[in-house]
Amino acid sequence: MRLVRIALANVNAGVFGSDQAFTDKLLASSKAAGEKMWQMPIDDDYGEFIKGTVADIQNIGSGKGGGAITGAMFIKEFTGDSPWIHLDIAGTAWNDDAKPWLAKGPTGVALRTLVHLVMSY
Repeated sequence: MRLVRIALANVNAGVFGSDQAFTDKLLASSKAAGEKMWQMPIDDDYGEFIKGTVADIQNIGSGKGGGAITGAMFIKEFTGDSPWIHLDIAGTAWNDDAKPWLAKGPTGVALRTLVHLVMSY
């Protein structure tokens, strides 16, 4: 099971970002759009989790946990200095129970946030 789903359940999507100003702008957009998101850590220590034995890096966790962070660290390996954001929507992509504001089924989580973010530019 992914870290974000365990840590944030189906309430918040996890946000990982390489550039704090860009991440803050996305989080402001999520708030304005009414979508709950929470910034997660991507400390360099987590880089150890993707070191491979066959290749330099691997796109699979080490078994030590932190699966969502491992995914973010894998992305970090290929982006260089380009700012990026990884949204982990594992717990929020599907709604098991209908709510007054959201039908049962796929949620479309982050769509409103991303539209707001783009429109803010």
